[in-house]
Parts: sequence; C-alpha cells; structure tokens
Amino acid sequence: MTRDLFLVSYDIRRPSRLRQALNVIKNYASGGQKSAYECFLSAPEKNDLFEKMQAIVMPEDDWMCLTLDPRATVITLGKARPPEDPEFYYFS
Repeated sequence: MTRDLFLVSYDIRRPSRLRQALNVIKNYASGGQKSAYECFLSAPEKNDLFEKMQAIVMPEDDWMCLTLDPRATVITLGKARPPEDPEFYYFS
C-alpha cells in the first residue's frame, strides 16, 4: 500500500474539541509536536482522517492537511528526526 507524507496542523478553539482532534491525529502521526504532525497516509487512511476531523472541527476552528513533496530534502534541527514510514502501524 502506497503512503504519502502529509503535514497535518490544527487550531481548535474549545479544549474539549482540541483533545478530540489531538487524539485523532496522533493515531495517524509518525512524528510532530504541538499542533503540527507528520502523517504517512494511504488514500483510505486520509479519507478516514478527514471524516473523523469533519465530525470535530467547527466553523471557528482551523485545520489543514498538506501533501509534502517526497523529492524534497528533509532538514531537521536539534533533536528532531526526519519522518519515516515504519514497516507497520499500531492503531488503538
């Protein structure tokens, strides 16, 4: 199954929805921090993520899912590690 790398970011106004969004996105994330996460997603996983976020996000909130160019060189600073697509994922 082919997966593409996405950057998923959000700004949710209510703490209860913020926790829900964080839990949903972390289930797909391979790395990230605060409100920006790297996610390797197949097409069905991306659709599933969008459906789950659609149930949480309200008009006053912001969230985005950007496709990252696989040809681009990843530059990390400090303790950061480049994103990697592991051999398997564990979903809870």
